[in-house]
Amino acid sequence: MVVGDVTTGTDVLVVGAGPAGYVAAIRAGQLDLDVTLVEKDAYGGTCLNYGCIPSKALITATDVAHEASHAEEMGIHADPAVDMAGMIGWKDDVVDQLTGGVEKLCKANGVNLLEGTVTFDDENTARISHSGDGQGSETLEFEHAIVATGSRPIEIPNFSYEDEPVLSSKQALDLDSVPESLVVVGAGYIGMELASVFAKLGTDVTVIEMLDSILPGYDDDLKRPVKQRADDLGIEFEFGYTASEWEDTADGIRVVADPAEDIAADGGAEAEPVESESLELDAEKVLVAVGREPVSDTLDLEAAGVETDDRGFIESDSRARTNVDHIFAVGDVAGEPMLAHKGSAEGQVAAEVIAGEPAAIDHQAMPAVVFTDPEIATIGMTEAEAEEAGFETVVGEFPFRASGRALTTGDSEGFVKIVAEKEDGYVLGAGIVGPEASELIGELGLAIELGATLEDVASTVHAHPTLSESVMEAAENALGHAIHTLNR
Repeated sequence: MVVGDVTTGTDVLVVGAGPAGYVAAIRAGQLDLDVTLVEKDAYGGTCLNYGCIPSKALITATDVAHEASHAEEMGIHADPAVDMAGMIGWKDDVVDQLTGGVEKLCKANGVNLLEGTVTFDDENTARISHSGDGQGSETLEFEHAIVATGSRPIEIPNFSYEDEPVLSSKQALDLDSVPESLVVVGAGYIGMELASVFAKLGTDVTVIEMLDSILPGYDDDLKRPVKQRADDLGIEFEFGYTASEWEDTADGIRVVADPAEDIAADGGAEAEPVESESLELDAEKVLVAVGREPVSDTLDLEAAGVETDDRGFIESDSRARTNVDHIFAVGDVAGEPMLAHKGSAEGQVAAEVIAGEPAAIDHQAMPAVVFTDPEIATIGMTEAEAEEAGFETVVGEFPFRASGRALTTGDSEGFVKIVAEKEDGYVLGAGIVGPEASELIGELGLAIELGATLEDVASTVHAHPTLSESVMEAAENALGHAIHTLNR
């Protein structure tokens, strides 16, 4: 039976149930607003279903296997057998638990859930086409709308994700067998994370990158240990090349990579063109991980008067408002940085602004994490950014090789670095590379958010033996009185 087109109304229409959308919907429900959340695919969005959570599950699982097989110096000798299908099943169970929780939380907070796709008719009306044959559509009138449609993997010419050997990050996370060989196109955070996962599973991995180093945008000293660990895992790199095409072979595929016309260094400066011929790389599969693009072209935003930039991102202000005052944009679709926690923070702000709360977005204390081996985490300003902004800076560092706790884990590569204003000691930023960097960065985020000084961090007693002592020691190093490392 076809459901007839009906018209209903809501205070707040939220489009997309990823970390930005479902958080916005729940917060709006808590603020006693009538909320309708529309999702076309799966609750939790890309992050919970195809990105952050499943990738970290596989990173953890492969780390367990790899560490067990490389623990001879601890007196442990093991040769784990990896059941890839079982690993994927465990990952899927984790995803199902979290996405089911999102749905329950939304319902518990009074959010009306609808499945379907949204297109705007005008600035106060949207059409919802329901999923499935014969399900029809309905018209929804809204007072406010929050667009949280997220992003999708960028597809490069001649590498369609519909072709079986060509993988997006989503498809790579669902493989039920380990490929013998893999070409990864792109050495950004997604490419590097997944390259490490498959290398630890025994895959021969080659990474093609058009720039001159991995992880563009991160300081050299932070990414150097990551590159070294990748080299130790046997990952091969071809810098200064772009993947141009692929063809089937008797044993798999052959990827052709052409020299990049100009290799842009991390700082944006152009280097000399690469003087070399094209490469031909044989592999079983190719993973394309060159970045993500906003999903904004399916909404008919023009009908609502909402403007996008030339890349398709919806421009919004510090209160998540677009150029249309009662329509908001949050998460990946609202622009860089495309981070789940940034989207969640924006979602809360949008809901609170709609409810009349004095909320605003502060990206100064927004952490960024790369779950490579070792992890990288940053927050606030780098030393160069702080000096460019007019600050006279002081920097403190503490190496994990001087941390008793890091040594007891068998993972002591890397360091904690703190950047502070020299005269008064206010913490301006930090960078960490090493074990549990993703967890340690939270303390420094709190320090920046609260306007803490080096003295505040250094005088806070940290439990021993812990990795968090390294944060305290880095602050002490900046002050000139670190105990467990030489002072500058």
